[in-house]
Parts: sequence; structure tokens; C-alpha cells
Amino acid sequence: MSTDTHASSSAPAGCTNFKLRQLTRRVTQHYDQHLAGSGLKITQYSLLTHVDRLGPLPPGELARRMDMSASTLSRNLQPLLASGWLALGEGADARSRLIHITDAGRELRNQARRRWKAAQLSLNALLGDATVVALHALLDQSLAAFHEGDLHDEE
Repeated sequence: MSTDTHASSSAPAGCTNFKLRQLTRRVTQHYDQHLAGSGLKITQYSLLTHVDRLGPLPPGELARRMDMSASTLSRNLQPLLASGWLALGEGADARSRLIHITDAGRELRNQARRRWKAAQLSLNALLGDATVVALHALLDQSLAAFHEGDLHDEE
């Protein structure tokens, strides 16, 4: 498999959004298949992992750190809150809330981590390490460009 990340022509062909969504669907299916035995989907595992690593934090901060909208975060949090794996606690004042992982959520995340690791290693083997490294670099570069654009939009 070629690891060349540059297209053969100088102009992009096709819809970038469509191509990204195709890849995202396949990658999500890959991780979900590996995580199936844990009872989590990759989106849920990712949320548990972020909350566990970042500690108690306001929902808006979590959404910002995960690069998602507040409404998407709210929708994705609901099953984790209902299952008792995450909880909303009091914040600095009466109007603020902090999301934190529960002991049950931390235990589930730790159990699911082996399955996530297997999914990651399997994806690396499927695509090739060099391709995954290049993909991560392109994604990081692209996200940075969007963040830079966001800063200019705020000015």
C-alpha cells in the first residue's frame, strides 16, 4: 500500500466532506466492533476517556476540548449520565455544573481500554503505521487551520 499522502494532480477532486465522512464511518465501525463486548461505542469511550483525563469540568469546556458543539455533547452525554458512568455535580456557583466520571464509569473505561487498544493496533496494521502517522499529521494540521480561522472570525 502506498503511503504517499499527496494527490497525483495539483487540484483536489471530489467532495472532501464526503470522503472524510466515508472514512469516519468505516473507522467508527472498526472501533465499535472492537468495543462491542464492553457495551460502549467509540463515541462513549472517547467521552469517558476525556472526562477521566481532564477531571471535573464544565460541559462547555468539555465540548471545546473535544471540538464538538454543545448540543452534540449534550446528546452524547445523556446515555452515560443515565447509566451512572458520568455525573453532573455542582460548579463554582449555583448556575454552573461540572461533569465528572463515576467509579463505575472509570471501571468500565479501564475494562474497555484493552478493546480500544486492540482496535487501534488493528487499524494501524490495516492502514500501515506510516499512513496513520501521516493521517494524524494531516488531521492535526487541518484542525489547526480551522482553529486559526475561528480566531480570525472572532476579531
